[in-house]
Amino acid sequence: MQSLVITIMGKDKPGLVDTVAKCVYQHSGNWQGSSFAHMAGLFTGFVEVHVPEDQHDKLVKALNALPDLTVQSVSATTQSSPFSDTLIVEVMGNDKPGIVQELTSILNQFNLNIVSFDSHCESAPNWGSLMFKAKTVIAVPDSFDNSALKTSLEGIANDLVVDITPRL
Repeated sequence: MQSLVITIMGKDKPGLVDTVAKCVYQHSGNWQGSSFAHMAGLFTGFVEVHVPEDQHDKLVKALNALPDLTVQSVSATTQSSPFSDTLIVEVMGNDKPGIVQELTSILNQFNLNIVSFDSHCESAPNWGSLMFKAKTVIAVPDSFDNSALKTSLEGIANDLVVDITPRL
């Protein structure tokens, strides 16, 4: 079996995931995991599948021929080792331009690897302004100092709430 990561994007309509799932199934692929989202009228996401080596090229060709979707696929030639220790970092505060860049810059300063990053903006209760919320899973060394990271992240803005917990 060979790992294949597939990204898809298209105008949102019912049946997009089913179309990709049928294509994977028809080529003896095994769906390992996925993440999808609706953004600005588009449906986008990614999927990891395991596919027999003799079906790999056929599956890629079939995926590229799917109508109404932009599809890209990349073969994963090496399996990454699971992360030994991960933390969940949740951040909430007033939205402002550059907040994601500031957050990721601090994570980079600590030489941390982002495993997953989910963010969105929503209307703040009672104020109507936008609140930024992010949930990030990061890989950390065994003896990592969470408090130094929290202090650095809270330094971005005085209204930023940061919560760091071990991932179970």
